[in-house]
Amino acid sequence: MLTDSAKDMGDGNAFLHVAIIMDGNGRWAKARSLPRTAGHKRGAESVRAVVEAAPELGITHLTLFGFSSENWKRPEGEVGDLMGLLRLYLSKEVRGLHRNNVRLRIIGDRTRFSQEIVTLIEKGEDLTRDNSGLQLSIALNYGARMELVEAAKTMARDAVAGKLDPDGLDEERFAGYLLTSDLPDPDVLVRTSGEQRISNFLLWQCAYTELVFTPVLWPDFGREALSQALVDYRNRDRRYGGL
Repeated sequence: MLTDSAKDMGDGNAFLHVAIIMDGNGRWAKARSLPRTAGHKRGAESVRAVVEAAPELGITHLTLFGFSSENWKRPEGEVGDLMGLLRLYLSKEVRGLHRNNVRLRIIGDRTRFSQEIVTLIEKGEDLTRDNSGLQLSIALNYGARMELVEAAKTMARDAVAGKLDPDGLDEERFAGYLLTSDLPDPDVLVRTSGEQRISNFLLWQCAYTELVFTPVLWPDFGREALSQALVDYRNRDRRYGGL
Protein backbone atom coordinates (compact mmCIF):
# COMPACT_ATOMS: atom_id res chain seq x y z
CA MET A 1 0.00 0.00 0.00
CA LEU A 2 1.18 3.52 -0.74
CA THR A 3 0.91 5.71 2.33
CA ASP A 4 -0.55 9.21 2.46
CA SER A 5 2.91 10.72 2.61
CA ALA A 6 4.10 8.82 -0.45
CA LYS A 7 2.98 11.32 -3.01
CA ASP A 8 5.19 10.14 -5.81
CA MET A 9 4.78 7.01 -7.89
CA GLY A 10 7.65 5.00 -9.26
CA ASP A 11 8.02 7.17 -12.34
CA GLY A 12 8.17 10.37 -10.28
CA ASN A 13 4.73 11.65 -11.24
CA ALA A 14 2.47 12.90 -8.47
CA PHE A 15 -0.77 10.96 -8.14
CA LEU A 16 -4.27 12.02 -7.21
CA HIS A 17 -6.72 9.32 -6.21
CA VAL A 18 -10.41 10.23 -6.24
CA ALA A 19 -13.06 7.81 -4.98
CA ILE A 20 -16.73 8.46 -5.70
CA ILE A 21 -19.92 7.05 -4.20
CA MET A 22 -22.32 7.42 -7.10
CA ASP A 23 -25.68 8.15 -5.49
CA GLY A 24 -28.98 9.63 -6.61
CA ASN A 25 -30.02 7.71 -9.72
CA GLY A 26 -33.39 6.77 -8.25
CA ARG A 27 -34.17 10.28 -7.00
CA TRP A 28 -33.17 11.75 -10.35
CA ALA A 29 -35.65 9.45 -12.10
CA LYS A 30 -38.42 10.00 -9.56
CA ALA A 31 -38.14 13.79 -9.91
CA ARG A 32 -38.87 13.32 -13.63
CA SER A 33 -41.60 10.71 -13.18
CA LEU A 34 -39.37 8.14 -14.87
CA PRO A 35 -38.64 4.53 -13.88
CA ARG A 36 -35.55 3.99 -11.77
CA THR A 37 -33.97 2.24 -14.75
CA ALA A 38 -33.85 5.58 -16.54
CA GLY A 39 -31.82 7.01 -13.69
CA HIS A 40 -29.36 4.12 -13.83
CA LYS A 41 -28.97 4.52 -17.60
CA ARG A 42 -28.32 8.24 -17.24
CA GLY A 43 -25.90 7.43 -14.41
CA ALA A 44 -23.91 5.23 -16.78
CA GLU A 45 -23.46 8.26 -19.02
CA SER A 46 -22.08 10.17 -16.04
CA VAL A 47 -19.53 7.40 -15.52
CA ARG A 48 -18.30 7.95 -19.07
CA ALA A 49 -18.15 11.73 -18.59
CA VAL A 50 -16.20 11.48 -15.34
CA VAL A 51 -13.75 8.92 -16.71
CA GLU A 52 -13.07 11.15 -19.72
CA ALA A 53 -12.62 14.25 -17.56
CA ALA A 54 -10.47 12.69 -14.85
CA PRO A 55 -7.08 12.76 -16.63
CA GLU A 56 -7.68 16.34 -17.77
CA LEU A 57 -8.18 17.31 -14.11
CA GLY A 58 -4.99 15.63 -12.95
CA ILE A 59 -6.60 12.50 -11.54
CA THR A 60 -4.42 9.41 -11.91
CA HIS A 61 -6.59 6.95 -9.94
CA LEU A 62 -10.38 6.86 -9.96
CA THR A 63 -12.39 4.41 -7.87
CA LEU A 64 -16.17 4.23 -8.35
CA PHE A 65 -18.63 2.50 -6.02
CA GLY A 66 -20.81 0.78 -8.60
CA PHE A 67 -22.73 -1.91 -6.71
CA SER A 68 -22.50 -2.72 -3.02
CA SER A 69 -22.87 -6.11 -1.37
CA GLU A 70 -26.06 -4.72 0.20
CA ASN A 71 -27.60 -3.75 -3.16
CA TRP A 72 -28.76 -7.34 -3.73
CA LYS A 73 -31.58 -6.48 -1.29
CA ARG A 74 -33.18 -4.21 -3.90
CA PRO A 75 -36.20 -5.44 -5.91
CA GLU A 76 -35.34 -8.31 -8.23
CA GLY A 77 -36.34 -6.34 -11.31
CA GLU A 78 -34.06 -3.43 -10.43
CA VAL A 79 -31.13 -5.75 -9.74
CA GLY A 80 -31.73 -7.41 -13.10
CA ASP A 81 -31.70 -4.03 -14.82
CA LEU A 82 -28.44 -3.12 -13.08
CA MET A 83 -26.86 -6.38 -14.17
CA GLY A 84 -28.00 -5.69 -17.73
CA LEU A 85 -26.39 -2.25 -17.62
CA LEU A 86 -23.21 -3.78 -16.23
CA ARG A 87 -23.05 -6.29 -19.08
CA LEU A 88 -23.63 -3.47 -21.57
CA TYR A 89 -20.92 -1.29 -20.03
CA LEU A 90 -18.37 -4.09 -20.01
CA SER A 91 -19.26 -5.04 -23.59
CA LYS A 92 -19.34 -1.54 -25.10
CA GLU A 93 -16.99 0.65 -23.07
CA VAL A 94 -13.89 -1.43 -22.43
CA ARG A 95 -12.38 -1.03 -25.89
CA GLY A 96 -12.83 2.72 -25.59
CA LEU A 97 -11.05 2.62 -22.25
CA HIS A 98 -8.24 0.66 -23.85
CA ARG A 99 -7.90 3.14 -26.72
CA ASN A 100 -7.54 5.89 -24.15
CA ASN A 101 -4.84 4.02 -22.20
CA VAL A 102 -7.14 3.46 -19.19
CA ARG A 103 -6.52 0.45 -17.00
CA LEU A 104 -9.70 -1.17 -15.65
CA ARG A 105 -9.87 -3.31 -12.56
CA ILE A 106 -12.89 -4.60 -10.66
CA ILE A 107 -12.77 -4.96 -6.88
CA GLY A 108 -15.29 -6.99 -4.93
CA ASP A 109 -16.68 -10.51 -4.67
CA ARG A 110 -17.42 -11.89 -8.13
CA THR A 111 -19.02 -15.14 -7.02
CA ARG A 112 -22.61 -13.85 -7.21
CA PHE A 113 -22.29 -12.59 -10.77
CA SER A 114 -23.23 -14.65 -13.78
CA GLN A 115 -20.44 -16.40 -15.65
CA GLU A 116 -21.06 -14.05 -18.57
CA ILE A 117 -20.34 -11.01 -16.41
CA VAL A 118 -17.30 -12.64 -14.80
CA THR A 119 -15.90 -13.43 -18.24
CA LEU A 120 -16.47 -9.85 -19.41
CA ILE A 121 -14.70 -8.56 -16.29
CA GLU A 122 -11.72 -10.84 -16.86
CA LYS A 123 -11.47 -9.89 -20.53
CA GLY A 124 -11.63 -6.18 -19.70
CA GLU A 125 -8.95 -6.46 -17.06
CA ASP A 126 -6.70 -8.54 -19.31
CA LEU A 127 -7.08 -6.16 -22.26
CA THR A 128 -6.22 -3.05 -20.25
CA ARG A 129 -3.72 -4.55 -17.79
CA ASP A 130 -0.64 -2.84 -19.23
CA ASN A 131 -2.21 0.58 -19.77
CA SER A 132 -0.39 3.39 -17.99
CA GLY A 133 -3.02 6.13 -18.07
CA LEU A 134 -5.95 6.58 -15.70
CA GLN A 135 -6.21 3.69 -13.25
CA LEU A 136 -9.95 3.04 -13.08
CA SER A 137 -11.29 0.75 -10.35
CA ILE A 138 -14.97 -0.10 -10.09
CA ALA A 139 -16.25 -1.66 -6.87
CA LEU A 140 -18.88 -4.31 -7.65
CA ASN A 141 -20.53 -6.50 -5.01
CA TYR A 142 -18.17 -4.74 -2.64
CA GLY A 143 -18.46 -4.07 1.08
CA ALA A 144 -15.60 -2.80 3.22
CA ARG A 145 -16.46 -4.91 6.25
CA MET A 146 -16.57 -7.98 4.04
CA GLU A 147 -13.18 -7.00 2.59
CA LEU A 148 -11.67 -6.69 6.08
CA VAL A 149 -13.11 -10.02 7.22
CA GLU A 150 -11.77 -11.80 4.13
CA ALA A 151 -8.36 -10.20 4.70
CA ALA A 152 -8.40 -11.45 8.30
CA LYS A 153 -9.29 -14.97 7.13
CA THR A 154 -6.41 -15.01 4.65
CA MET A 155 -3.98 -13.73 7.27
CA ALA A 156 -5.14 -16.42 9.70
CA ARG A 157 -4.56 -19.11 7.08
CA ASP A 158 -1.10 -17.73 6.34
CA ALA A 159 -0.26 -17.69 10.04
CA VAL A 160 -1.37 -21.31 10.48
CA ALA A 161 0.68 -22.29 7.42
CA GLY A 162 3.75 -20.54 8.84
CA LYS A 163 3.77 -17.88 6.13
CA LEU A 164 3.02 -15.02 8.52
CA ASP A 165 4.45 -14.12 11.90
CA PRO A 166 1.63 -12.30 13.74
CA ASP A 167 4.18 -10.26 15.68
CA GLY A 168 5.53 -8.95 12.37
CA LEU A 169 2.15 -7.70 11.19
CA ASP A 170 1.91 -3.94 10.73
CA GLU A 171 -0.41 -1.58 8.86
CA GLU A 172 1.49 -1.82 5.60
CA ARG A 173 1.50 -5.61 5.58
CA PHE A 174 -2.15 -5.76 6.58
CA ALA A 175 -3.05 -3.45 3.68
CA GLY A 176 -1.35 -5.94 1.39
CA TYR A 177 -4.21 -8.35 2.07
CA LEU A 178 -6.86 -5.90 0.89
CA LEU A 179 -8.41 -5.76 -2.57
CA THR A 180 -6.70 -2.39 -3.10
CA SER A 181 -3.23 -3.61 -2.17
CA ASP A 182 -1.60 -2.07 -5.26
CA LEU A 183 -3.48 1.23 -5.10
CA PRO A 184 -2.71 4.43 -3.17
CA ASP A 185 -5.24 5.42 -0.55
CA PRO A 186 -7.85 7.90 -1.83
CA ASP A 187 -6.98 11.55 -1.39
CA VAL A 188 -10.60 12.58 -1.61
CA LEU A 189 -13.92 10.73 -1.39
CA VAL A 190 -16.87 12.38 -3.14
CA ARG A 191 -20.46 11.39 -2.44
CA THR A 192 -23.19 12.75 -4.65
CA SER A 193 -26.89 13.44 -3.92
CA GLY A 194 -26.44 15.24 -0.60
CA GLU A 195 -26.18 12.15 1.61
CA GLN A 196 -23.37 12.41 4.18
CA ARG A 197 -22.14 8.91 4.91
CA ILE A 198 -19.59 6.55 3.38
CA SER A 199 -21.83 3.45 3.27
CA ASN A 200 -19.29 0.71 3.98
CA PHE A 201 -16.91 1.90 1.26
CA LEU A 202 -13.11 1.70 1.62
CA LEU A 203 -13.22 1.97 5.42
CA TRP A 204 -9.54 1.15 5.95
CA GLN A 205 -8.30 3.07 2.93
CA CYS A 206 -10.17 6.29 3.81
CA ALA A 207 -8.60 6.75 7.25
CA TYR A 208 -7.16 10.14 6.24
CA THR A 209 -9.17 10.81 3.11
CA GLU A 210 -10.85 14.20 2.70
CA LEU A 211 -14.65 13.89 2.35
CA VAL A 212 -16.63 16.02 -0.08
CA PHE A 213 -20.43 15.84 -0.12
CA THR A 214 -22.25 17.43 -3.02
CA PRO A 215 -26.02 17.83 -3.52
CA VAL A 216 -25.63 17.05 -7.23
CA LEU A 217 -27.39 13.81 -8.13
CA TRP A 218 -25.15 11.31 -9.90
CA PRO A 219 -26.93 11.49 -13.30
CA ASP A 220 -26.20 15.24 -13.30
CA PHE A 221 -22.60 14.82 -12.20
CA GLY A 222 -19.96 15.52 -14.84
CA ARG A 223 -16.76 17.40 -15.50
CA GLU A 224 -17.88 20.66 -13.89
CA ALA A 225 -19.10 19.00 -10.69
CA LEU A 226 -15.94 16.91 -10.48
CA SER A 227 -13.80 20.00 -10.97
CA GLN A 228 -15.69 21.79 -8.20
CA ALA A 229 -15.16 18.85 -5.84
CA LEU A 230 -11.43 19.06 -6.51
CA VAL A 231 -11.45 22.80 -5.79
CA ASP A 232 -13.07 22.01 -2.44
CA TYR A 233 -10.48 19.32 -1.74
CA ARG A 234 -7.51 21.47 -2.70
CA ASN A 235 -8.64 24.19 -0.31
CA ARG A 236 -8.27 21.77 2.61
CA ASP A 237 -5.24 21.68 4.91
CA ARG A 238 -4.25 18.02 5.20
CA ARG A 239 -2.22 17.51 8.39
CA TYR A 240 -2.50 13.72 8.92
CA GLY A 241 -2.71 14.17 12.68
CA GLY A 242 0.10 16.74 12.83
CA LEU A 243 0.01 20.50 13.31
